[in-house]
Amino acid sequence: MGTQYHIRIPLITNNDLHYKLSPQNLTQLHKDIDTLLESINQEMSTYIADSSLSRFNQAQTTDWFPISNELLHVIQNAQMISQASDGAFDITVMPLVNLWGFGTTKVVSFPSQQQVYQTRKKIGYQFLKIQQYFPAIRKQRPNLTIDLSAIAKGYAVDALALLLNKRGFQHYLLEIGGEIRVSGKNKQNKAWRIAIEKPTQRNRSIQQGLILKNTAIATSGDYRNYYQKQGKRYSHTINPKTGKPITHKLASVTVLHNSTMIADAQATAIMVLGEEKGKVYAQQQGLAVYMIIRNETGFSVWHNLPENALMH
Repeated sequence: MGTQYHIRIPLITNNDLHYKLSPQNLTQLHKDIDTLLESINQEMSTYIADSSLSRFNQAQTTDWFPISNELLHVIQNAQMISQASDGAFDITVMPLVNLWGFGTTKVVSFPSQQQVYQTRKKIGYQFLKIQQYFPAIRKQRPNLTIDLSAIAKGYAVDALALLLNKRGFQHYLLEIGGEIRVSGKNKQNKAWRIAIEKPTQRNRSIQQGLILKNTAIATSGDYRNYYQKQGKRYSHTINPKTGKPITHKLASVTVLHNSTMIADAQATAIMVLGEEKGKVYAQQQGLAVYMIIRNETGFSVWHNLPENALMH
């Protein structure tokens, strides 16, 4: 997945928490976690040339391509969010990301309107078809490709949570590439506390602390990966409708959900939609959202989180 993961399991003895992990059990747990993550990578990574996803991307055909139930589950959810967001979220958008220099190819000159137009012909979630029984997917355009980087990390966090739950762990914090899920309490026997970062380029600082109980959280922002040209800011987040980087004032959006996978994808969808459309969409979808909006003097905030989730 091109990132790191962190897992915290508080080992506390009191009335509420009691885990005993021998060094052997800890080593075995670590192995099982790595095995699970490697199996997800083998299905969904674009970094691995022979992953299921890479093989599908390389196949210039419109034939049905058999996939695992796990990959089908992720793609189905991605497609549902694409439909709900009217294409703001689109797992086929990578050719445009590459065109603007945010993918594997670093752009030297700015793409022309014609290049954007031509590249948009290579994308479109509606040209990806799904078969549920005997799980398979197929392209309606032979050059269509899929990238799950805005949803697969969230799925992997949920898969790890399932593994820990099956082993009897009720208290943990899981994080892969910034996507987080918490259960139970921390080592102080209190609710987990997570910080939303202030969307600034230089110093890392906290915008808002959150108190989380058995939930997942994902943030999408334009403040880490962008470039400026002729005084204009170009974000790595591409709007599939226009084929161009977003230019609106929404700097960061955080979504809370009981599924890390859904939080991950919905944060990207809202980031593409922008402040006004994003607010309407979040409320339509019943999403708990924290937005940070850029303005002339700094930042303003809009959120619909419950008051007891905010640290004061």
